[in-house]
Amino acid sequence: MANTPSAKKRARQNKTNRDNNIALKNRMRTSVKKVLKAASEGNSGEASAEYKKAQPLIDSLARKGVIHPNKAANQKSKLVKKIKSIA
Repeated sequence: MANTPSAKKRARQNKTNRDNNIALKNRMRTSVKKVLKAASEGNSGEASAEYKKAQPLIDSLARKGVIHPNKAANQKSKLVKKIKSIA
């Protein structure tokens, strides 16, 4: 456990940042699932509309360092491939 005041503050900040990062990752996963669900139903219009919402979210998480940039690229590539396969 942290002993100094600055270490205690860092522990509080780390917990807050961790909770925020988990919430952001959950939002990303939900948006990815929406795209995949629309694609599996064969609805390319809805899938591409959902992708347009998911893509900036994925990019912002990579920019903030919440996810690795390669993971963001892989996610987007997977979604585009899925959308193009039903179009």
